[in-house]
Amino acid sequence: MEVATKSKSTKVARNFEMSGFGRAIFKKRLFSFLKNLFRYLFIIGMSYVLLYPVLFLISNAFRDKVDLLDPSVVWIPKHFSIESFKLANEILGYAQSIKNTLIILIPSVIIQTFICMMVGYGFARFRFKEREILFGILLFTIIVPMQTIIVPLYVKFRHFDFFYFGRLIGLFTGKPLTVNLLDTPWTFYLLNTFGMGIRSSLYIFIFRQFFRNMPTELEEAAKIDGCGPFSTFLRVMVPNATGAIITVLLFTIVWHWNDYYLSAMFFTDNLPLSVMLTILNERMNLLNNLVNANDIYLLRSSVLEAGCLLVILPLIVIYIIGQRYFTESIERTGIVG
Repeated sequence: MEVATKSKSTKVARNFEMSGFGRAIFKKRLFSFLKNLFRYLFIIGMSYVLLYPVLFLISNAFRDKVDLLDPSVVWIPKHFSIESFKLANEILGYAQSIKNTLIILIPSVIIQTFICMMVGYGFARFRFKEREILFGILLFTIIVPMQTIIVPLYVKFRHFDFFYFGRLIGLFTGKPLTVNLLDTPWTFYLLNTFGMGIRSSLYIFIFRQFFRNMPTELEEAAKIDGCGPFSTFLRVMVPNATGAIITVLLFTIVWHWNDYYLSAMFFTDNLPLSVMLTILNERMNLLNNLVNANDIYLLRSSVLEAGCLLVILPLIVIYIIGQRYFTESIERTGIVG
């Protein structure tokens, strides 16, 4: 009887331990399920918020006039039409506008990336007395809007002289020798050359964080091989900074492509796509005075959305092609963490 009682109590204790262990596993699985459920709901919700405008643009851009008046058409048009794209292409002057944008974009991206990389390397590797003060000023410029300095920039580019030589000549001739750089891409080229381009301070910060995490042994080995500071930067650091370069390149392309404020201030002719898109609405209103004004009025919203789609289409293509490289590179830079 005593042995049976002991075995029975041992069995009860074992069952109690097993039931406690089972509850712990159940709680763990329940927590994991709820965590995954919340994660999927969050991803689906964010995807909807981010993709909804693009899907709305695509849906409305391909609609015919009949579908614009049909309340039963929500997402998929019953009558597909590219008339809106033809009209938007004609008003935007799409080919010429893209050419104007690329003339500004390509040299600006190359100059800005190289200058920001060189300055970021200097802040990361060279120790000088004013380094912390200058870097603090650099961080301060990230939060200072361009509107605060746009007036002196406009005046400077309207009456541009090279290192005040024009004013010096004006002392002898009575009239300063200046050049009007407005309506030329040199306004962007000069800003990027001197580290004042669009978001240059942010790019310098990214490169600084990246170069700070690189081992100093690379520079020491280059110094032993007879490389100077600039040669070390070009031959050793730049080839190893692929991740940061790709990140900054993509950011620079997007911000220069979408820039409206500086382009609208510095250009009155040869306008890039970002400025032409804002003019599209005004020109659509002017077309209401022509023949078939009612048809144009019906197409107005569709044409505007077709114009938006034409403007962002190159960026979508770039993202699809480079999204894997961008994801890999941004993980290796100082943005995360």
